[in-house]
Amino acid sequence: MLHDTQSQRDARGIPIDRVGVKNLRFPLRIRDRDQVEQSTVATVSLAVDLPHQFKGTHMSRFVEVLHAHGHELTVASIAGMPLALMKKLNSEKAHVEFRFPYFRTKKAPVSGAEGLLDYGIVFAVDAEADRVDFVVTVEVPVTTLCPCSKAISARGAHNQRGVVTLSVRFREPVWIEDLVELVEASASSGLYSLLKRPDEKFVTEQAYDNPVFVEDLVRNVALRARAHPQVTWFRVEAENFESIHNHNAYAVIEERLGGE
Repeated sequence: MLHDTQSQRDARGIPIDRVGVKNLRFPLRIRDRDQVEQSTVATVSLAVDLPHQFKGTHMSRFVEVLHAHGHELTVASIAGMPLALMKKLNSEKAHVEFRFPYFRTKKAPVSGAEGLLDYGIVFAVDAEADRVDFVVTVEVPVTTLCPCSKAISARGAHNQRGVVTLSVRFREPVWIEDLVELVEASASSGLYSLLKRPDEKFVTEQAYDNPVFVEDLVRNVALRARAHPQVTWFRVEAENFESIHNHNAYAVIEERLGGE
């Protein structure tokens, strides 16, 4: 019989909050709002707590739990994974995180030319006893145009690309596409991977007609998140990569919605 060193007792009396594996790449299939299955690759982190009396955990068991759930990613399978880790490793807490690129086909606003645009997605789940906390995060690139610049300039106004990071908790599962569209509607304009000249004219003028400060951007997202019937908590962070400054503009709002 091989000696199980991890199960030895530890005399230092220090519990570990999280121990496990991270940066494990894993192929996934995820179903989108149109019920089409797309393949992607996630970077996975899996962890549990470790009581003070144990020397170590069994790293192979994390990978076993991951593989036992198969390659198709659903909210239900992700939500159940921390509970499976707790049972497999005799722990009281568990954490699971999946980070992956998610692609959408997006049509240019005038020509209708199609191109793929990628968004960063994070599914993070924490479990303790029978309580499961699931947070979905979307990272959405946008265009913003400065209202002050528009007000004081005789010709044009400076604009910039930014990233909005929206995290939500929910009553019932929400579609990634719904969260992406919520954010894009809050900016001066969305981004596209493919634009012809008529499209570029449209997007430029759309941004000019809808100027927003970074403060406006997070407030716009907050109003739409409040109105979403399934969202119970949100955190929205916006960062603009300023085009005429050597710094970025930044704002954040976090809010727990009523009834929760």
